[in-house]
Amino acid sequence: MGSSQSMSEEVRELVGKTGFSSEQIEQLHRRFKQLSGNQLTIRKENFNNIPDLELNPIRSKIIRAFFDNRNLRKAPSGLADEINFEDFLTIMSYFRPIETNMDEEQVEHCRKEKLRFLFHMYDSDSDGRITLEEYRNVVEELLSGNPHIEKESARSIADGAMMEAASVCVGQMAGLSVLREASG
Repeated sequence: MGSSQSMSEEVRELVGKTGFSSEQIEQLHRRFKQLSGNQLTIRKENFNNIPDLELNPIRSKIIRAFFDNRNLRKAPSGLADEINFEDFLTIMSYFRPIETNMDEEQVEHCRKEKLRFLFHMYDSDSDGRITLEEYRNVVEELLSGNPHIEKESARSIADGAMMEAASVCVGQMAGLSVLREASG
């Protein structure tokens, strides 16, 4: 972020793009500079400096989501090697709560964006579908921190949950079409 006059113009533009307040943008900029070591971009390895992520069982998926070109609105697939501050804000905006002053259309748009982000997080091969194998990987990651659950048990839990979801959706697959629309 440049000089004070251009910075305020840049901040105003970012407020419009992300929905963050100027104070939130300034705070996130300080965090970005801290993570990047005062560089203009962040790389995946910079996320190793976040203690709260260290013990998160889906840490790799969260970090990957920051570099997913679909979430960055840059390409239909692939991963970026590094992201700039505006990219960082774009990803952080998916985590913003829905505001109470939004109209129904804005709320619906916000929910679809959040759903699209989550879908991309679990559609690891970017094919527009979350397969049983991708779902198993997620469940295994989530349960990996529990020393009382073995890998085969995690796989059985994932299979059971997927079968239950499939039995509920047989004939209508509404949830999957919503996810597919959200990912497009």
